[in-house]
Amino acid sequence: MCGIVGVTGNPNAVEILLNGLEQLEYRGYDSAGIYVNDQKGDDYLVKEKGRIADLRAEVSADVHGSTGIGHTRWATHGVPSKENAHPHVSNDKRFYLVHNGGIGNFTELKETYLQDVTLVSETDTEVIVQLVAKFAREGLSTKEAFKKVLGLVDESSSYAFLLLDREDPDTLYVAKNKSPLLIGVGDGFNVVCSDDLAMLKETHDFIELVDGEIVILKPTSITIEDPAGQVVDRKPFHVDTDPAQAQKGAYPFYMLKEIDEQPGVMRNLIKEYIAEDGSIKIDADLLKAMADSDRIYIVAAGTSYHAGLVGKELFEKLIQVPTEVHVASEFAYNPPLLSAKPFFIFLSQSGETADSRQVLTQVNQAGYPSLTITNVMNSTLSREATYTLLLYAGPEIAVASTKAYTGQIALEAILAKALGVYKQIATIKDFDVAAELTKAANGMQELVDEKGKIEKIAADMLKDTRNAFYIGRTMDYAIVQEAALKLKEVSYIQTEGFASGELKHGTIALIQENTPVVAIITDKKTANHTRSNAQEVKARGANVLYIVSRDLATPTDQIVLPEITPLLSALVAIVPTQLLAYYASIQRGYDVDKPRNLAKSVTVE
Repeated sequence: MCGIVGVTGNPNAVEILLNGLEQLEYRGYDSAGIYVNDQKGDDYLVKEKGRIADLRAEVSADVHGSTGIGHTRWATHGVPSKENAHPHVSNDKRFYLVHNGGIGNFTELKETYLQDVTLVSETDTEVIVQLVAKFAREGLSTKEAFKKVLGLVDESSSYAFLLLDREDPDTLYVAKNKSPLLIGVGDGFNVVCSDDLAMLKETHDFIELVDGEIVILKPTSITIEDPAGQVVDRKPFHVDTDPAQAQKGAYPFYMLKEIDEQPGVMRNLIKEYIAEDGSIKIDADLLKAMADSDRIYIVAAGTSYHAGLVGKELFEKLIQVPTEVHVASEFAYNPPLLSAKPFFIFLSQSGETADSRQVLTQVNQAGYPSLTITNVMNSTLSREATYTLLLYAGPEIAVASTKAYTGQIALEAILAKALGVYKQIATIKDFDVAAELTKAANGMQELVDEKGKIEKIAADMLKDTRNAFYIGRTMDYAIVQEAALKLKEVSYIQTEGFASGELKHGTIALIQENTPVVAIITDKKTANHTRSNAQEVKARGANVLYIVSRDLATPTDQIVLPEITPLLSALVAIVPTQLLAYYASIQRGYDVDKPRNLAKSVTVE
């Protein structure tokens, strides 16, 4: 949540900050602001409620500077407003601060130290900047005051701080705990960002930060200190991502672009992980660690959790490894009774999911092996897990995840194949993962080429409805949970995904005349049962849409899916539901890339 950018030593600071915020808008978009200083006595603070475009409109031609900080907000403390927007400024106008995260004890800090200070916002962030100013007035240097405040913040807090002192305007003070932040290394200047995408126009070389570190950033120097004050020497890593990959191109929205990119993601994964002879290119140490375990625990949130449900089927059906899937936010505070030799898999598009990171910290403390499957190299979950596998899906900008979901499932299938071969499971030779993922890519392409048909179905079924339901059994039940999430998060239609056999146990009471019900049928064992359940809701007035595998389809089924092994049916079955969600949102006039109240990277618990 929230996006941070900063720059020192570049006369184009205003445009660097605004461009960076535009790239980070997926992280929050209810208000935004920048502060810039030209180091010659002129400085400017501009904040606005709304999107980055609204902020840009408020930045007049005279606003300029060579050092600055910026922020796009997802509200946690206080309503979206100009007063609550970042950067926040101390009452003496000396210090400016942007922050991503949440300060657990901000009320206690305010009551203990700031009773004589008038606050102008409702945020926890303002408490921090006022504290820095207070301690500076008492004689501490900026660095000392900053460190003292960090020492007062309790362990429950998360933060990425970027502080600027107006009396030393070429210096940025940086600190992080649990929230992501990177230093970008430029030519005669340096930058700060929540995500490397924000600064790829300026540099491709970045330095990751570790919790508890602070950084003193000047145009030509970067000083990293650990919590004990010892200087840390850390080399930059290079990011090869082409900035053009993060642009919409000819597409009206990122979500549609990313839906269309899914066949390419399948092919990328084949190229990266499967050799020409069919062998799997995965580290033998990872496979040994998994083989030595007695149970897999998949930990994730949201869409990644739904990908984990499919992963459970793959690991159990293909290689007979008991597998559990857990919601990260629940696991962190109510963990299950673990097996003797657990192995943990963390699924996260961003690699920064706060709830998953909380679990990973506990896993590391217990000494258990872990794997992160993520789309972002050098992300927090990637760095802190024992092993990492990358999705190679390219930047995913739309808040509603599409290609990361299918990428996670495909990579789980590749991993299951590799582990089956490593464990010499005889039946695994029958699972030709490269051939199946090629089928998936071709099937996805076939489905995305039917946009016009799906757009019409969305208009007929979903344009005016208040609620909708998805139903399915076994693997299809895992699919309908993700399908329902997609529809509700971008169209605001109250949508639920149910095991169709559970309808008669209460849910069918919600069916009324013309209630949209989507039945997904890809499992031969349960196809007739799901059709029977669909008939039951149809008899009560529901408007039923069938999405059915080709070998199970009837002439009246509206959407027929290309053939693929049932274990990977999610890869094709999800595509029409993604398009249904996309068109339902567009037809209601919404911004499908930036749904209300949501943000892409959930970096607070």
